Amino acid sequence: MAKVFLERIGQPIEAFMNAQEFASNREQMNQLNQDFQAKRAEVKAGWGPSYVERIHKKKKMTTWERIDFLKDPGTEVFPIGTFVNYGVKFGDRTSPGAGVVTAFVKVEGKYTMVIANDNTVASGSWWPRTPEKIERAQEIALRLRIPVIYLVDCSGLYLPEQAKTFPGPRGAGYIFKMNSLLSSQQVPQIAGVFGDCIAGGGYMPIISDVVYMTEQAYMVIAGAALVKGGKSQHITSLDIGGPDIHVHISQCADFRVPDDEALLKKVKQEIAKLPSSAIDYYRYSALPMDPEYPPQELEGIFPKDYRMAYEMRQVLARLVDQSLFWEIMRDQGQEMICGIGRIHGLYMGFIANNVKLTDHPASRSIKRPGSILYQQGIAKISAFSRACNDDGIPIVWLHDIAGFDIGAEAEKEGLLGYGSNLIYTNSNNTTPMITVLLRKASGAGYYAMAGSPYQPVLQLSTPITRLAVMEGRTLAIATFNTKLDDNFQIVASTPEEYESIKKGMAEVEARITADMDPLVTASQMDTDEIVFMSELRSYLGAMAEICYQSIGYRRVKNPRIWTMHDIQALSQ
Repeated sequence: MAKVFLERIGQPIEAFMNAQEFASNREQMNQLNQDFQAKRAEVKAGWGPSYVERIHKKKKMTTWERIDFLKDPGTEVFPIGTFVNYGVKFGDRTSPGAGVVTAFVKVEGKYTMVIANDNTVASGSWWPRTPEKIERAQEIALRLRIPVIYLVDCSGLYLPEQAKTFPGPRGAGYIFKMNSLLSSQQVPQIAGVFGDCIAGGGYMPIISDVVYMTEQAYMVIAGAALVKGGKSQHITSLDIGGPDIHVHISQCADFRVPDDEALLKKVKQEIAKLPSSAIDYYRYSALPMDPEYPPQELEGIFPKDYRMAYEMRQVLARLVDQSLFWEIMRDQGQEMICGIGRIHGLYMGFIANNVKLTDHPASRSIKRPGSILYQQGIAKISAFSRACNDDGIPIVWLHDIAGFDIGAEAEKEGLLGYGSNLIYTNSNNTTPMITVLLRKASGAGYYAMAGSPYQPVLQLSTPITRLAVMEGRTLAIATFNTKLDDNFQIVASTPEEYESIKKGMAEVEARITADMDPLVTASQMDTDEIVFMSELRSYLGAMAEICYQSIGYRRVKNPRIWTMHDIQALSQ
């Protein structure tokens, strides 16, 4: 009988780091965290206190008050897409969070995907990227088969920017296709309609399994103002599409309730009717356990200089239960770390870059830089990724990747072919994959390690993530290559030419470095969420539970018959 033997990894901080270095790293990380925390608060505040007051005057809850009421007591909400549209202006307006909140929320013991229009931002209007953010949340729910709760309070498209939200293949209309795909796959969808639901906002709840409306809510193809202009009829939106119409005449909604609180209680009751979670079943009698070493210590492990190395196994030791880990093929492809650990008692596969110097397979006297994909490492993670997929083990990809090896040896060893094999594997995996960009995520290495284009169910960044084809300095050298000698020193015939080249290189480097800011990538939806290092375990814990919550939609093999045992036996 094959068993999974997990071994203790990691050490106390003082055993592998200088205390002063740890404190210095942590201080810098805390400063970054404080800056991001302030930006989170800014987004969560929407358009500010005056808009909150307007909502309360109508005897309604704000969007975040609804979410806090809905979630199980004592549980954490895990937002995604917090920084979509951050820093972008539409005329003189901003759209915090693209005017919609999307988050994993535990309701009646089950994780749900909540999609809630932010009624403090232009009455929940859809801005550029609002549809894409909603669709991303729907896609995640579809792939993980978790219930979707729509908290609808939406006055339709933000019309001054309609050209950016209406016509494209992932424009507003695609939301309704996702509604349909979720329905066809029997993913529960429950909608609560709280207020203005005009045009697309009116369509959004209709395909849901159950639709509740408050007495203040209405769903209309066109609001009263448009009807007045088009048909010269003096009538209110409630008259056109309130609960009197849609609950009792059109049957477009199922139930009416007096207010927000009553509606949210009904939503909770609907979720309680669904089958119970399979999480405990797939723990195989294990209990969730904290790591041996506190996850908060991750704040001080990462060096202030992104070019400096650290010990990835110490990171893993602060993520997995009891710091227990089964490392697979440890002696092959040492630049990569592959193995199995539990998070919240559930098995997860881990693929991580080893950023330390490693031995060249031809000679231990030759050391090679870490964070690079070489032949054996690529083959190793391809095999491990396939095994996880075959066994139904969700995969966590921990990026600190500078890219593929280059040069004569790399081409002779066929890294293009090995890389293509890895890309094929990840493109066809059906097991959930969660990608975490810890620090560097560069070049084709970002693709090979299941970066966003390879559709992980979730991609997380951190405050120190650097996502780009190459670093700014490297790109500046490539751009001005004809003006440099073999040592990358500027070659110029005059002092003026020298200064011009120097200035041009500095501008390229500064622009690329600015583009690598995780806030930029989050704003344009190139990553799903920015999380602090100390929050990473919590997010991965939620994702582990979400991956195992629903039963029957994907293969999950008993650990005794894992393919992983065969790989380990053959590598010994």
